Amino acid sequence: MKMIGESLNVISKKIGQAYKDRDPGPIQEEALEQKRLRADYIDINLGPARKKGDELMAFVVETVQKVITDIPLLLDTSNIEAIEAGLAVYKGPTVPTINSIMCRPERYEKMIPVAAKYGADVIALMWGPEGLPRDENERGALCAELVYAMNSAGIPNEKILVDGIVTPVNIQQPQLISLMNFQMMLADLAPGARSTCGLSNISNGPPDHLRPILNQTYMVMLERYGMWSVIADVKDEKIVSIGRGERPDIVELIHKTMDEEPIDVASLSKELQEYYKTVRVIMGFSLYSDSWLEV
Repeated sequence: MKMIGESLNVISKKIGQAYKDRDPGPIQEEALEQKRLRADYIDINLGPARKKGDELMAFVVETVQKVITDIPLLLDTSNIEAIEAGLAVYKGPTVPTINSIMCRPERYEKMIPVAAKYGADVIALMWGPEGLPRDENERGALCAELVYAMNSAGIPNEKILVDGIVTPVNIQQPQLISLMNFQMMLADLAPGARSTCGLSNISNGPPDHLRPILNQTYMVMLERYGMWSVIADVKDEKIVSIGRGERPDIVELIHKTMDEEPIDVASLSKELQEYYKTVRVIMGFSLYSDSWLEV
């Protein structure tokens, strides 16, 4: 699993202040920490960046690339001018990625030409005119529309990462199953395209101490169905270890639980019991509550 570091984000108090002050120190420190923690990509998230967003994105891209040139950067903001400003100053040898282009004509008709102009990779976000798709079939329809528009502009599938959208487990659990079903359809919908997702969305709402195991478990479940990368907290060294294939025992148990194979739960370690319980919550075999690990 490819790991995209998410913490160079405007919502972080330290990073948000550094963005505001145009202070390169904390930005470079965080980028180098992401590299040390084995991130394959680094996401630069400016949020809406409505005020001087173009200037800010150019500053952050140049700041990061003064200390890191061998890890690709994702340029993450809804400000189209800021995206283009970042692409204009981006230096190789890596290829930048636009995060993201949603499936709304008023957005993609402006952003796709920018991606094509700079040869950027693109994240195709399955967010349509009516917002979040209701199921995997609506995801499939949005994917076909957006990938076709990108192909028509000369962007091949190999430069597209499809994001089917992860939702919080405590309020939209059925959507988590829908995303896994969509992942199984993707190879036929867009041969050669890769996939990604904002993994941490699954744990957005549950208590902080439950976030890591939700993120770790769902990553393994998605990878089984072809997920290529996740935007995640690489400061969680366990999620990186699992994603690097260093915990096959966890992966094997998660797969068996998904398949409802007989499992002697009492014989499992406390650690593995928690993964077993978490899979059952995500799959809807057990009801969600903030105390599911204690049951």
